[in-house]
Amino acid sequence: MAHMVHCAKLGREAEGLDEAPFDSPLGQRIYENVSKQAWADWQNHMKMLLNEYRLQPWKKEHQEFIVQQMEQYFFGQGGQAPEGYKPPEA
Repeated sequence: MAHMVHCAKLGREAEGLDEAPFDSPLGQRIYENVSKQAWADWQNHMKMLLNEYRLQPWKKEHQEFIVQQMEQYFFGQGGQAPEGYKPPEA
């Protein structure tokens, strides 16, 4: 049976992740409160952040920024696009 969660991002019951995305208290919190769909949406949002801010994930300060954005995306006011960001046309 699938792992079901009340998704903090979607605000409804949905299938959860198969395992915690990383080994930390935040990873466990995400596992318990974030759906697969919301996690996939986050990954797309994170790619946009990486590109728009020209982040280098191997740098500690950039990792910390991504973690802050992740917490806001799932458990805070939500993720915001950088000022002036225009999504690519489909």
